[in-house]
This record gives sequence, structure tokens and C-alpha cells, in this order.
Amino acid sequence: MRLKTVVLLAIILLVGFFAVEKLRVGRVDKRLQGQSTTQQVFAEVPQQTSTSAAPFALKEYQVKPLAQFAIRARVLGREEYSFGREADLSPVDLALGWRRMAEPAVYEPLNITQGGRWYRYSWSSQPPIPLQEIIESSANMHMIPANAAVERVLKKARTGQFIRITGQLVEVTHPGGWRWTSSLTRSDSGANSCELIFVETAQVE
Repeated sequence: MRLKTVVLLAIILLVGFFAVEKLRVGRVDKRLQGQSTTQQVFAEVPQQTSTSAAPFALKEYQVKPLAQFAIRARVLGREEYSFGREADLSPVDLALGWRRMAEPAVYEPLNITQGGRWYRYSWSSQPPIPLQEIIESSANMHMIPANAAVERVLKKARTGQFIRITGQLVEVTHPGGWRWTSSLTRSDSGANSCELIFVETAQVE
């Protein structure tokens, strides 16, 4: 076999090998992209999972992650705060609703207000859905933005919009003894029932 023929065969084999390899890598990339997309799907209820994230310093505070958290919910109200130790960390609260509390026919008849880090609702004659369902499918959440971009998104959120949030439920402490701890359940109400979220990503729809 002449040298020229051998070289030509070698080139053909190399081209074929790289073509097959490119096809294989492309299929792997598509599969990984599909997995990533699946992981970003937000369910009808807040998603909470365990975390091994280490505590970290934020300003003069120590932040301890308690759980990973993700939510897609309807904005029922937004309240901004400028004074107090809490405002140093969380300049905005969002009252959020999911499941039936995300439906206008359910939340619009309610009189919804925020203030003093609380979320309140009332009705004229009877609630549009059972009270316990309101409790379990809505909440006032204290937002600690991870950066200025996240803070801008949180402050742009308006009643009626959907918002997607990912981050950590946290406990925050100060060397002076002050402590602020997130609720870890959606079924509580009253004092200490709000979620305290270190918000890593936020997107208004």
C-alpha cells in the first residue's frame, strides 16, 4: 500500500473519530442541560431541603443557614423598612401566596396589609377559603438580599406579580446577643412564624 493511500485512510479515520466524539459530547451536554432545567422547576409549594452550608459573616452579623429554600409565588404585598437592626439586613418584606392563595378570586376579596414586620388579612363576612388553608398557603417573608441586584428585584415586585426566589432560610445573630430566626414550617402563624430568607436569586415574572 502506497504511503499516500495510508495517509489518506488515516485522515478519513481521524475525521470520522472526531465527528463521532462531537456527536457523543453534544448528546451528553443536552442531557445535562435537561437535568439542570429540571432542577430549576418550581413547584406549587415552597421547596425546603436540608443544607450543609457553613455560617458566614454579613456586616456585623453572623448568618447560619438552616435550610435551602425555593419558592414561586404570587406577591400579595410588599413593605419596605429603613430603621432598626432588622432593616440593616432585610430592607423589604414580601407577603407571598401559593396554591389557591395565588388565585385572584381568593386573595383579592381579602383585606391584606403589612406593617411592623407582620402580614395581616381580614374579610367582610367569611373567608374565601378555610383559615388554615390561608395560613398554610401564604406567609410574610423577610428578605435579606445577597447583593444589590437582588435587592433591586425585590423592591420592584408589585402586588399581583409572580416572583421566583432561591436562597437559604437562616438564623442571624449579633455579638450583643440579638437573634433573628426563620420559621421552618409553613403551617404556623403569629409571632416567629415568618420566614427569614437570605435571597441568592430573585426574578419577577
